[in-house]
Amino acid sequence: MAAEEAEPVQEAVAEEGAEAGVEQLAEKLDLAQQVKLLTGATTWRTAPEPAIGLTAIAFSDGPAGIRGEQWDERLTSVLLPSPTALAASWQPALVGELGALLAAEARRKGVHTVLAPTLNLHRSPLGGRHFECFSEDPWLTGVIGAALVRGVQGAGVAATAKHFVANDSEADRLTVDVHVSERVLREVYLAPFEAAVEAGVWLVMSAYNRVNGATMSASPLLRDPLKAEWGFDGVVVSDWGAVRDTVGPATAALDLAMPGPAGPWGDALAAAVREGRVPQSTVDEKVRRLLLLARRVGALGAAPGGSVAVDGGAAGGAGAAGAAGLAGAAGAAGLAGAAGAAGLAGAAGAAGLAGAAGAAGLAGAAEAAGAMGATEATGRAATTAPDPADASVTDTARVDTARADAAQTETAQADTTQPDTAQADTAQTDGTHPDAAQANTTHPDAAQADAAVRALLRRAASAGTVLLRNTGVLPLDPGGVRTLAVIGRHAAAPRAQGGGSAEVFPDRVVTPLDGIRAALPATTRVVHAPGPALDAPPLSERRGRCPHPAPLDGTLARDPLTGEPGIRLRVLDAADRAVFSEHRLSGRILEPHLAPGAHTVELSARCTPRQAGEWTFGVAGFGRMTLTVDGVPLVDGDFPRETDDPTQVHVRPPRQQARITLDAGRVVTVVARRELAADTGRATILSAAPPPSDDTADLAAAVDAARRADAAVLLVGTTEESESEGRDRTGLDLPGRQDELVRAVLAAQPHTAVCVNAGGPVAMPWHAGAPALLLTWFPGGEGGHALADVLFGRTEPGGRLPTTWGTTLADVPVHATDPSPEGVLAYTEGLHIGHRAWLRATTPPAYWFGHGLGYTTWAYEALHTPDEAVPDGAELRVRVRVRNTGPRAGREVVQVYLARPGSAVDRPVRWLAGFAEVTAAPGETVTAAVPVPHRALRHWSSDAHGWRVEPGPFTVLAGRSAGDIRLEGRLTVR
Repeated sequence: MAAEEAEPVQEAVAEEGAEAGVEQLAEKLDLAQQVKLLTGATTWRTAPEPAIGLTAIAFSDGPAGIRGEQWDERLTSVLLPSPTALAASWQPALVGELGALLAAEARRKGVHTVLAPTLNLHRSPLGGRHFECFSEDPWLTGVIGAALVRGVQGAGVAATAKHFVANDSEADRLTVDVHVSERVLREVYLAPFEAAVEAGVWLVMSAYNRVNGATMSASPLLRDPLKAEWGFDGVVVSDWGAVRDTVGPATAALDLAMPGPAGPWGDALAAAVREGRVPQSTVDEKVRRLLLLARRVGALGAAPGGSVAVDGGAAGGAGAAGAAGLAGAAGAAGLAGAAGAAGLAGAAGAAGLAGAAGAAGLAGAAEAAGAMGATEATGRAATTAPDPADASVTDTARVDTARADAAQTETAQADTTQPDTAQADTAQTDGTHPDAAQANTTHPDAAQADAAVRALLRRAASAGTVLLRNTGVLPLDPGGVRTLAVIGRHAAAPRAQGGGSAEVFPDRVVTPLDGIRAALPATTRVVHAPGPALDAPPLSERRGRCPHPAPLDGTLARDPLTGEPGIRLRVLDAADRAVFSEHRLSGRILEPHLAPGAHTVELSARCTPRQAGEWTFGVAGFGRMTLTVDGVPLVDGDFPRETDDPTQVHVRPPRQQARITLDAGRVVTVVARRELAADTGRATILSAAPPPSDDTADLAAAVDAARRADAAVLLVGTTEESESEGRDRTGLDLPGRQDELVRAVLAAQPHTAVCVNAGGPVAMPWHAGAPALLLTWFPGGEGGHALADVLFGRTEPGGRLPTTWGTTLADVPVHATDPSPEGVLAYTEGLHIGHRAWLRATTPPAYWFGHGLGYTTWAYEALHTPDEAVPDGAELRVRVRVRNTGPRAGREVVQVYLARPGSAVDRPVRWLAGFAEVTAAPGETVTAAVPVPHRALRHWSSDAHGWRVEPGPFTVLAGRSAGDIRLEGRLTVR
């Protein structure tokens, strides 16, 4: 046997042995024990079963970071670029490295299963969860998603392909009924999930919505094609709270209902089995699948050394992979020496308590200072985050040690500040202790691992940055710019991630302003002008409108008990006696500890206003709430829950707010209370905003700063109010007066680079006049350094658009997301979404799918296709010769599309069939070998219920985007 054949055979034998052992273990469980395993024991864990050596399986949201089992700002996470940014890299290998990093983070936090990747499509640019999905194209989405799956699972952590299927928008997402044809389902919306199954994904999550009348937790699609045709042997888990019936989901092949312990299964499922409404064999199959998952992630009979003992036999691999996941991530990411230090854990995690608080404080201070107009700094600011590209290992270790010390001090304070009769919750779940307690950042390997993680995140953010337009402004010469204007609110307070269930508390966020300052010599003068507020129209049009307050943090608030930066959280009983109390860093408390007798959540802080005027304070939650400032009531009422959407209930509940006039420098005490009621969640948020500044003056200051500088970098983007999970967008316009700001700055400074910080397409009516235009997406924790790398030419902007951008919403051919009054959303466009729809439209987009510039130029010289007719089912390669015609080395993404002239079936004008990246030095010629899978030549026959090929000629097209085709060839299929 050849060496390369041995490993797959050994894996297959181990898998067969594991399945046999799982079968034996399943037979030892009675019905009550079985159904207990099929519903979550908690929000994030399954039930253990000691009788067979089964421990709980822990879940956590992804995909931009691993939060763990608690929403707590002290438990920070490494923050990756958004999935849309990952897809924009068009680099599956890089995405695999990031998957390994996610796995290492999961192991650090005691998590077995990551709820990622999201494989839904960018059907409409209005989709509120656009940032969490990869692209508009089923092929690109499948390739990138499969790469993430392999990266995560290669380290023994399970990935979850979600949300199966057609969950492509947020409007009425819990109940909407998507009507879509069999062919369109197969070729477009199911295709990425099929790719994930082929990659070996261990879980698939069923969606909230219905498809063709059937709710997805009870859809026949779970059985066929998912399990029967595709051979998926993993677990089908419900989206959280999506199971609303007992028998339907059980017989339709759902395996695990989350969360728990309450729900429609449990005793009801056992009764349905006893009454013959659900076959016993159906339950047996679900249990076998769950136990196989447990075996894969090391939760079933884990033996010393990482082997997984299954009924007396050892099936190595899953447990070992889990234990070695850190080393795997380190290897994939080039992290020298990370494995020996419990990995990527230490420095990256422990940096959070000090680092995140510092970054948040800096952002908050910059935002609050908006009315002050332009501010300036010379050289490297004292608050600048360390630059991993410049830091030595020794310097990095010193920084990490300082962070760890600060974090440990904070943890000690949090554990000892229990006034009144409150007691700390000492029985924490495994894996949910504060990061500082887990970290060992003084270990040199941990310092190396942290630096390597930062470098990987930085490289990933650069790789996903798309240069849409450049008239020679970029790259900027760091030595040739004496004064640089950095303009916009997003410069100091960027959106590093999207909003909703996938949010994490990042260990740090490097702002664009800090990244730019760190990259420039000390002689360069950097001027920051925030410009107008993001949420406000001109003062003359406000008519009493309140600004959107942000959660209180240490930049404004102090704990009234200890005086530390932050707030005081108390949980009170019905008699207003404290049953729990602790210091917190932020007023955003999503999961306050519910000690016995908990009746009311109270958040309090002492605030020192920096500005006199009318301040806005708010409290968010449901039910009976009050808010006072120095005893003056601002909010007092009962605010019932009016939605079932879990994001709004548990992550971003509605805010009640009011205004009060305060004096600068006079300390006030702010107290918010929320009574806890059944079925309303427990998230409670205390927020504040300073008096609104004069937007006209702020705009003038920004323009003046741009005019006086040698060049300008202008950052604009979306807000959490305009782009977040739980609701679709109502338009593509940038919030506030940002379009006006862009036009004014472009008129004042011809050497301006505009950077768009958004998760999905936005309207840019000024784009054709921008000398340089960059798209940074939500770039993660190292976004500021990555942006500076691109701006100053240290790296090339590596991104290509994963979705087409229109000029205005009116031009977008497919954008409706609102269901009909009957609750139906019909996908009447069929196969034609994204660039496929634009190719049939009369108005071209602003920028095509696949578009992206670098810092060099390329000539497409030759295209070679097979000379002989290609048999159905054959894999083929298209060879494209390109030449670097520019002045510097660069990377090109060679894209191959197919077309079928005169086809007897409905087809897109052309569709993506494959891509490959090449790099070349100036003047160098290289050949890209682009694999084209046989599926790209096939179509789904709804009559035959199978894949078919239409014999005859296909046109092969190669180019730089869906709208920039450079070469054309032919091939024949027989």
